[in-house]
Amino acid sequence: MVSFSRQSRSSLAKWLWTVDKITLFVSLALLVIGLILDITASPAVARRINFDDYWFVRKHVVYVLASVVTIFALSMLKLKTIRRLSILGFIIILILMIVTPFWGIENKGARRWLSICGFSLQASEFMKPIFIIVTAWLLDCGKKYDYFQGMWISIALYGVVAGLLLLQPDIGMTLLYTAVFALQLFLAGLPMLLVAVLAVGGVASLVLFYFIFPHFHSRVDQFLYGSNETSYQINKAMEAFQNGNLVGRGPGEGTVKLQIPDAHTDFIFAVAGEEYGIWLCLIIILLFAIVVIRALRASVKETNLFVMYAEVGLAASIGVQAFVNMASSLHIIPTKGMTLPFISYGGSSLLGSAIEIGMLLALTRQNTASEDKDLQ
Repeated sequence: MVSFSRQSRSSLAKWLWTVDKITLFVSLALLVIGLILDITASPAVARRINFDDYWFVRKHVVYVLASVVTIFALSMLKLKTIRRLSILGFIIILILMIVTPFWGIENKGARRWLSICGFSLQASEFMKPIFIIVTAWLLDCGKKYDYFQGMWISIALYGVVAGLLLLQPDIGMTLLYTAVFALQLFLAGLPMLLVAVLAVGGVASLVLFYFIFPHFHSRVDQFLYGSNETSYQINKAMEAFQNGNLVGRGPGEGTVKLQIPDAHTDFIFAVAGEEYGIWLCLIIILLFAIVVIRALRASVKETNLFVMYAEVGLAASIGVQAFVNMASSLHIIPTKGMTLPFISYGGSSLLGSAIEIGMLLALTRQNTASEDKDLQ
């Protein structure tokens, strides 16, 4: 019989008393909200492509269950296990990202998905948490050992990953990786002169992307002038928020989901706004804020640099991606085909988010006598 007292030495009891229960509960709540919204939004999409109404719902249930298992499993791991798995995962996912531009599924001029044994996989979603852990480890080792050039090695790895993303091309994901990695470098003590140089280089890169990548050019023009298919989806999303107003039209009563092709993925936030009103949108924003703020608060108290870099990176990744999705739906920034973590339909998105939060829960677990974070 398993004992859950504080004196128990079982792994499960230690996990129960040390894990951040609030972050765990919030993550599960976001998964439940996503499932409820998918039940509402996906039938119309399924009918549009001649599938039965609950084709997407059944798959979403499987993805949610797999995500829950992933969160609990990863949150129980020790630091050395997380690092070792990240190294192995980085090699595997890097290989998948290398082949994606050549053998990936083409959609609207981009190749971001691989078809493996009948399943579609977006490798970049899985690379996010793994890349954050690996770079955090490299930056930490660079601080500990004078002979180890951890910062430059991490910059080289970033260059490889960013280059592969641009080959797909996936500008939005590239910018997300860049923002998170730049924050990690800043925490690691990157000289302010280099920070300024990188900032100028980032702006110059955006201008260059505008002229090189037609899809990026189109999204920016749509945001500024509004005259294409993407603009149609944005207009419908804004109409959804107007229809929902404060309390919403009621579950299943929304109409805009019938007209937006990506209602169950990129524009799921608009579905929430129309059917449940502003109050649910604010709850979703609050839940994401809780995850990010609790992780940042934990990082401030952290003495282990690896844990601090990783916590901040994972929190920033979740927060920035959520902001991009919601801000795109609200026409605050140019649209980007980026899912809302834990909520949007999609196996790669849900499992990628589960890996992020599972690792974050493992990193933020309180110290115990048998597992001291400072013992590397």
